[in-house]
Amino acid sequence: VQLQACGGGLVQAGGSLRLSCAAPGTNFRIMGWYRQAPGEQLELVATITSGGSINYGDSVKGRFTISRGNTENTVILQMNSLKPEDTAVYYCNGVQFGSNYWGKGTQVTVSS
Repeated sequence: VQLQACGGGLVQAGGSLRLSCAAPGTNFRIMGWYRQAPGEQLELVATITSGGSINYGDSVKGRFTISRGNTENTVILQMNSLKPEDTAVYYCNGVQFGSNYWGKGTQVTVSS
């Protein structure tokens, strides 16, 4: 099982970035994003179920939007109004048959 994430990079505060994650050949019940800042614990960003139910972490509500991509088993994370505290490594996650699968992290850096 592979989750292929892309996007991320460096942006100024107030800017936007878009992350995408593809998991071809899978049937994840839930897909989403988590992040980890230096010295911090892993934190929920957003998840979306196969039925379309969405959950956001409190710190990103109203600024980030998760959606299903046009291709199967792809999720998009649109991040707007980015803040320096959003700086972290972002990890794509998929849940299938009770097991968690993780993609390689992608760095998001927001400068003030």
